[in-house]
Amino acid sequence: MKRIVLFLATNIAVLVVLSVVLRLFGLDRAVYDATGIAYGPLLAFSAVVGFTGAIISLLMSKAMAKWSTGAHVIEQPRDQVEAWLVETVRRLAERAGIGMPEVAIYEGPPNAFATGAFKNSALVAVSTGLLQSMNKEEVEAVLGHEVAHVANGDMVTMTLIQGVVNTFVVFLSRIVGSIVDRAVFRTERGTGPGYFVTVMVCQIVFGLIASIIVAWFSRQREFRADRGAAGYLGTPTPMINALRRLGGVSEEASLPEGIKTLGITDKSGLMALFSTHPPIEQRIAALQGTRQGGAA
Repeated sequence: MKRIVLFLATNIAVLVVLSVVLRLFGLDRAVYDATGIAYGPLLAFSAVVGFTGAIISLLMSKAMAKWSTGAHVIEQPRDQVEAWLVETVRRLAERAGIGMPEVAIYEGPPNAFATGAFKNSALVAVSTGLLQSMNKEEVEAVLGHEVAHVANGDMVTMTLIQGVVNTFVVFLSRIVGSIVDRAVFRTERGTGPGYFVTVMVCQIVFGLIASIIVAWFSRQREFRADRGAAGYLGTPTPMINALRRLGGVSEEASLPEGIKTLGITDKSGLMALFSTHPPIEQRIAALQGTRQGGAA
């Protein structure tokens, strides 16, 4: 979940910054004519801004992940655990047909993530909590899951989806801003401060709502990454055991609340729409179906 949350947060921030810069330099005036908004130019402008924001977020994803988690990239293994991690990721990457990712460890509750703009220069990171709570077979399954995300090109695909979503966020924000500016602030010509403030607020609000679409897509990719891990290891059993372990960890009342924000627990109600991971029970059931299908 961490890689998706970072990507979405960075994307919204980049969109806002881009909009401010374009406004300061007057580069957004081309979308208006004498009668108001020119919808064709506005849609083209929105696509350029939307995809630029998504691509910048993708290019920043690995650096942002390292910075936000304080991840220690293993340059030279300092002990047997780090050596085993690097070798395991190397073996999984070879099976997946991708370049060797950077391998990192960070302090935190049980979790792992993979990120990066390119398949052959990605980052795979695991938390100290995960290493402490799982055996090697289960850790290998989790690593296989993250390598599968890289091999499947999930971050790039999500960037394209985010670009499309951003286009509509930028487009609709400016339409609403124009309406509010004219109806509430009575701006007759051009656009006033009310327009700019409304656009900024709408971009943040619409961006959060649009995150539901990206989160839904992310949930579908999790099932595929689970299957990828099962394929690399030759059996879904280690991934099933790892998911069960995570589910057991999430039920421990004494654990920090931070676990819930990292996708270990399942969300319910309205918040389930924003969850980037399916419920653990559904993921286990899907893998069990794969195992039964293979046995048949």
